[in-house]
Amino acid sequence: MMENNNTVNTSESIDKSKIVEVKPLRSLAPVLPPNNVQSFFNAQYPNGFSPFCSFVKPQQIPVTKETEEIPVDCNATVDTPVVPKATQETPVAAKVTPIRSYKSSHDEEVNVNHQGDGNAGSAWERFNGDDWGACSRKRATQNIENCKEVPKRKKKKKTREPSVGGSSSYFAAFPYLKEDGNRESVDYVLMTFDSIRRKLCQLEESKEFSNALAKHLRASNALTCHGVKTNTRRRAGAVPGIEVGDIFFFRMEMCLVGLHGQSMGGIDYMNIKDGSKEDTMALSVVSSGVYGDESKDNDVLYYSGQGENFNKKDKHVTDQKLQRGNLALERSAQRHDEVRVIRGLRDTVNRSAKIYMYDGLYKIEESWLETEKSGGGVFKYKMVRLPGQKSAFASWMLAQKWKADSSSRNGFILPDLSNKIESIPVSLVNDVDHEKGPAFFTYFMSLKNPKPFGLVQPSFGCNCKDCIPGDLNCSCIQRNDGDFAYTANSILVSRKPLIHECGPMCRCFPNCKNRVSQTGLKQYMEVFKTKGRGWGLRTLDPIRAGTFICEYAGEVIDRERAYQNREGENDEYVFDTSRIYVPFTWNHDPNLLKEVVSTVSREDYTIPSPLIISAKNVGNVARFMNHSCSPNVFWQPVLYGENNQSVLHIAFFALRHIPPMAELTYDYGVVPTGRGALRSRKKCLCGSENCRSFFG
Repeated sequence: MMENNNTVNTSESIDKSKIVEVKPLRSLAPVLPPNNVQSFFNAQYPNGFSPFCSFVKPQQIPVTKETEEIPVDCNATVDTPVVPKATQETPVAAKVTPIRSYKSSHDEEVNVNHQGDGNAGSAWERFNGDDWGACSRKRATQNIENCKEVPKRKKKKKTREPSVGGSSSYFAAFPYLKEDGNRESVDYVLMTFDSIRRKLCQLEESKEFSNALAKHLRASNALTCHGVKTNTRRRAGAVPGIEVGDIFFFRMEMCLVGLHGQSMGGIDYMNIKDGSKEDTMALSVVSSGVYGDESKDNDVLYYSGQGENFNKKDKHVTDQKLQRGNLALERSAQRHDEVRVIRGLRDTVNRSAKIYMYDGLYKIEESWLETEKSGGGVFKYKMVRLPGQKSAFASWMLAQKWKADSSSRNGFILPDLSNKIESIPVSLVNDVDHEKGPAFFTYFMSLKNPKPFGLVQPSFGCNCKDCIPGDLNCSCIQRNDGDFAYTANSILVSRKPLIHECGPMCRCFPNCKNRVSQTGLKQYMEVFKTKGRGWGLRTLDPIRAGTFICEYAGEVIDRERAYQNREGENDEYVFDTSRIYVPFTWNHDPNLLKEVVSTVSREDYTIPSPLIISAKNVGNVARFMNHSCSPNVFWQPVLYGENNQSVLHIAFFALRHIPPMAELTYDYGVVPTGRGALRSRKKCLCGSENCRSFFG
């Protein structure tokens, strides 16, 4: 960890010599106006605060939509009042008024704003159209030590009852999980959201469906209208079921699981009642990584306040105002409240998108108003991570560094276990003991000695030059029931009994979007030594749900060789499709998209005959994936033609979002009774809450 840096880490583009004045807010004294300056008192000031001014003539600066950020409240109902913001008159002050000089008792803003901006309702209608208008929910109060959330005036409103059955039946069976979730409910909401989003992507790309609303917003609407949300009770501190290090690809995901209530605003807060005093409290902040928030110390964040148009081109910049989220952060700093911090980075796959990671709880140590190069004043908050938490963002930064050069890290053994067979190197590390590597094997990317499968319909390649979603003239798409199995960015849409990919017998190019499982590794991975479970496989990249991981490569063998070893030893590197696996649901629920799609693909695999693969002597990184009773990877049978034969392969895909430095695991299954089941069973050491104590 690098030395703590107490200065603001400004970007190189900012000319530090032009910073007029940087002072801690608490060190500044108020400047009172002369009695004869009556015009100053007629201006608009932050609600509930005494006016202040300098000894120079004030400037009139109207507040418009361009100069005011409108955060979206994901928990707001359609009846949330829209409070118009009056035009504010901002004097040009020679000094900055300290925050503590403001009068904060019974603030009008506290009475108006429950969380974020009062314009939440109108913003939701703007983003979500008429679908959101039918959805509403009751607000819950939250006790935080001796603080209570300010109760709001109840209004009669029309509500849509959650449908019985479908996805909402989960919360019908466990109603308490809506207000206070757990890990299972959080995973359920996130997987349901992403399944809807993937299906909408598939329909839009095949031109079967078109909607101006973004897919992730429409998916969020579908879940909200059917009551598929968790942790709806607002709270400070940790959120049940959300672990430090969890990643999110959309802000709406954080809203649905109660981590951050603003889909656009960077500061989420709520109003509380501390005894007889009404106040405001910051709950969470999202650092997008574009406002100079980063520090050399990954456990320190210099967070920039919200509002105005600083760092934006061609905008007239004014000082930020001490209101809404900025005020909540200052109040939380004075009380030493714990604030959730979500840190974002640019997605390397999609440069226009970001990936967010929950980095745990922070406390605000300092705050000040800083003059930017553009001339506007920006609130700055030094936030320090609480000790004793699991490493998250810091580990992500280390993984980024190791991708470029892993030779200097502790326990480094080999830079590329695949010996350049894979397009992306696979490093080998051991920082646990002195073992220098796994037993010798030959690295191979696919199947050795594959056995063809006799199908009712012979496998012939398609005649397409470029396979396009929705093109029913493509024979491979026809075999997939008319669906393109993957989205445009190579994400699996749904589990299927059998996926038919284009292969060497097809006329399409090798980079065809329907050859996802044949292109090798696409994420940086490393083989590492675990504590007590041998060698394992983990990712250095964040992985989105549905992403292809790798194929299970190895030698196709018969059952006798797999379970009746002459030396009396079981082959620990066997994959057997005939084992018994715990069933699970991954595809979208058609009840949530009744107006778009009425059917859903079956998830029970249809395999012509059992396939057994041994990776003991020949294989790839898949041989290092350990078993878990709560895995983050699943397998999918894939078929394509090779040498005038249909060959079955086993492809692994991400079950859910997987953060960097997480171990990749899948369910090994259980050998059916009568096939040497007792002899092949092993004690499970996965450590998950759902551990069944054995596998194999």
